[in-house]
Amino acid sequence: MPIKVLIVDDSALMRQILTESLGRDPAIQVVGTAPDPIVARDRIKALAPDVLTLDIEMPRMDGLSFLEKLMTLRPMPVVVVSTLTQKGADAALRALELGAVDYMPKPLLDIRNGMVELGEQLIAKVKLAATARPLARQAEPAMRGALAVDPRLSTAGRVVAIGASTGGVETLHRMLTRLPPTSPAILVTQHMPPGFTSSFARRLDSQCAVTVSEAADGRRVLPGHVYIAPGARHLELVRTGAHFACRLHDGPPVSGHRPSVDVLFSSVAEAAGTHAIGLILTGMGRDGAMGLLAMRQAGSHTYGQSEASCTIYGMPKAAMQAGAVETELSIDRLTEEIVAWRGPA
Repeated sequence: MPIKVLIVDDSALMRQILTESLGRDPAIQVVGTAPDPIVARDRIKALAPDVLTLDIEMPRMDGLSFLEKLMTLRPMPVVVVSTLTQKGADAALRALELGAVDYMPKPLLDIRNGMVELGEQLIAKVKLAATARPLARQAEPAMRGALAVDPRLSTAGRVVAIGASTGGVETLHRMLTRLPPTSPAILVTQHMPPGFTSSFARRLDSQCAVTVSEAADGRRVLPGHVYIAPGARHLELVRTGAHFACRLHDGPPVSGHRPSVDVLFSSVAEAAGTHAIGLILTGMGRDGAMGLLAMRQAGSHTYGQSEASCTIYGMPKAAMQAGAVETELSIDRLTEEIVAWRGPA
């Protein structure tokens, strides 16, 4: 059966271009289009699409408001297709936080030819989205408050390494907004293109009790801080004397990615060993499996996100099959493990 797609965009030209682009693949069937979310709501009920492509700036109801309602009442895979400006990047990140599976930028100039060039990428994103299992939205994590921590517990000299891909923005938002400011230092590699990671870090920093920033080369790693790998640069943990620091480099892609989760995890295994824990979260592919195995072999505790809580159970599954994962836990339980972790005996 082909993947049934509903296109939601207020531009008649864009609806036509997207229909033509997706129609080139026999595994995809565009079952309908809608000029705004109000019409889309009725067509979702009538056509039961497998995947939705969604613009953000539309009349009658903006795409983000519609997405929030959709993911609360009828969760389904959504690929956001919108203009990539600074405002657009912030909106795209909000869409990913709300549960959109992926994001596709519209060309700013020569839209028709630009979208033709991006056609294969769009097809790949729709096919990936069709394998996702979005979960119904819960209350905003920040409203639940940060987890309590034992004041006698020292987090100095301990590091948490996290790797994620598709679905990771929503999962990381849910986890990090619950961490207290006394949490261990955290390094994150989230597959994300350049231009997004700085906005992602700023958004999280404004919502979290921990301090969140884009990682910088040579920056000292401190408790209560989260360091996000910049788009297109590998992030590693290195030891400098008695301290840990971030190292960035432009080496070739590893496991098909730069930044790569395998690169981060392997560096943490070498630099921190028993003083680290590794978490592999939702995402497609195998990136992180071998690095997490190296961490486990170095004495680190290693965790995978449970299948039931994953948008895409790909990376955690690969890590589990490789023998890299000690325990699989839900998003909330993983967050609790970070807070409760006491380090090596």
